Formats: sequence, C-alpha cells, structure tokens
Amino acid sequence: QVQLVESGGGLVQAGGSLRLSCAASGRTLSTYSMGWFRQPPGKEREFVASIHWVGTGTKYADSVKGRFTISRDNAKNTVYLQMISLKPEDTAVYYCAGNRFGGTSDSSKEYESWGQGTQVTVSS
Repeated sequence: QVQLVESGGGLVQAGGSLRLSCAASGRTLSTYSMGWFRQPPGKEREFVASIHWVGTGTKYADSVKGRFTISRDNAKNTVYLQMISLKPEDTAVYYCAGNRFGGTSDSSKEYESWGQGTQVTVSS
C-alpha cells in the first residue's frame, strides 16, 4: 500500500494562495487516481478534487471550480493542489487519498490510502 504525506498547509489571508503537496512512498503513484478531500471544523469530510491515473482527467467540487487546480508529477511521485482566491470557508484539514486503478470518484469510500492531513486556515 502506498503511504501519503501532505504538506504546504498554513495560515493565509482571504484572497491568498497556497499549494498543497502530497508525496507518496512505498509504491508508484502512476497507477493511482488521486483525490483531495477536506474536513472543515465541526463538519464532515468533503470532496475537493480528483485526477485520474490515466491521462489528466480531473473532477472538482463546485465550490472550488475555477480556484483550485489538481495536478500530478509521476516522476516525483507527488500530487499537488494549487489553491488561489482562498476564502474563509476553505478553512479545513486537507487530505490526499489514493484509489489504485480507480476513477475520479468524489466518494471517500472509493479511496483506500489516506494521508494524515494538513491544516489550511484562511483568515478574513
């Protein structure tokens, strides 16, 4: 099973940007569709974005379309989430997840590998 470690979270003002990284070890990410999920304070985990293991097909939650971009660098075994125009409602713990040979599902149940999460806090 692949091990995933997120980084890049932090405190940013509204309107700012952050780039999250998800580094994999133990197995190549090239056979994994990858997703980003987030869990706002006091709320359930929700889908943010995903990218297919074949090609560059992506899917986004409506709340982040046009502001967030998911990408992958298989040579670096890393997936990224570029976030711009951040809003206070984007505050959450962000998790990356892997779905081997899977699709760009927005359901957390489809992902078998998870990172520990990284905190993103957007101040108003």
